[in-house]
Amino acid sequence: MSSDKEQRQEDPAAHHLQMHDAEKAIKRNPHGDFKTVEASRPAFKDSSGFTYSQTKNPSWQPGDGANDSGESLKHEHIDIDPYENGRPATFNYKLMISAIIPRPVGFLSTRSGDGESTNLAPFSYTQMMNHDPPIFVVGFAGGFDKAKDSLRNLVDSKECTINIISEHYLEAANATSVNAPYGISEWALTGLTPAPCKDVKCSRVKEAVFSVEGKLLDTKEWESRGTPGKKTGVMAIIEGVRFWAREDAINEDKNLIDPAILRPISRLGGITYGRLLDGVELPRPDWDELKPEAEKRGLVKPKRDEQ
Repeated sequence: MSSDKEQRQEDPAAHHLQMHDAEKAIKRNPHGDFKTVEASRPAFKDSSGFTYSQTKNPSWQPGDGANDSGESLKHEHIDIDPYENGRPATFNYKLMISAIIPRPVGFLSTRSGDGESTNLAPFSYTQMMNHDPPIFVVGFAGGFDKAKDSLRNLVDSKECTINIISEHYLEAANATSVNAPYGISEWALTGLTPAPCKDVKCSRVKEAVFSVEGKLLDTKEWESRGTPGKKTGVMAIIEGVRFWAREDAINEDKNLIDPAILRPISRLGGITYGRLLDGVELPRPDWDELKPEAEKRGLVKPKRDEQ
C-alpha cells in the first residue's frame, strides 16, 4: 500500500483539487455577489498620498494609560476555548486572521528542484524573526502529506523569494490564489514579470519594491490538538541571503525603505486587505528622560503581579 506522500506524487492534480475543496469550506467571502457590493463602494483613492500625523494624544505622560478616556474599560470580555465542544478548527482560523492584524503578506516565488515547475502564491502567515542572520518564517496550511505547490517546491529546492505586495500589483497578487487546475502557471495568469536572482534559481517579482532571496533552513510540522495525529500546518524557517530594493525607494545608506513608495498591502480578516495611508512617529523612551516625570507621579515601583 502506498504512503500519502507517494499518492500525492502519483496524482498531484487530485491533491490540488482536494486542497481547494477544503479552502471553499472556510467561506471567507461574506457577500453573496461580491462584484455588486464592490460596485456600490467609492472608487479607489489613487491620489491618497502617504502622510504623517500626530499621535492621538501627543501630550501623553507616564501613567496616562490608553488614549480613549477609559472607553475601552467599559466593555467586558468573553473567553473562548479553542477546543470547546462542537467548535470547528476553522472557527479558530477565521477568528485569528480577523484579530491578529494587519499581517504582512509574503508573496513567495518557488521553483521545483528539477527546475520543471514554478509557483507564485501569497502567504499571510509571514514574519521576520531576526536580522543577523536575516530570518523569516512562513506558515503553510496542511501537513507535508497535503503540501501545496509552494511548500513542495521550497522543500525540494531549498530556495524561494519573498516579495512584499504593494498597492500597484494587489489584483495580480491576489489572482495567484485562484483554484486553477494543477499545472497552470500563476506567472502567466497575473501578467507579473519574473526577474533573475543572484543566489537562488527561482525568480523574484520585478514589480515588487522589495524582495528577499531566501534559503530554507528548517521546517516544523504541527499536529492538531483537537484531532491527534492529524497534521495541520508547516512552519518554514528561511534565511534571507540577498535583498532587492527599488532604487527610488531605498535611502543612500541602503538601510531604509520609504513607506510612501512601498505602499505595502496588509492582510486583514476574510477577503479584506488593508492599505497603509498614514503613520505616526514615536521615539523609543529613554529612561533618564522619562524617570523624573515617572518619579513625580509615583510610578517608579518594583515589578509584581499587577492583577
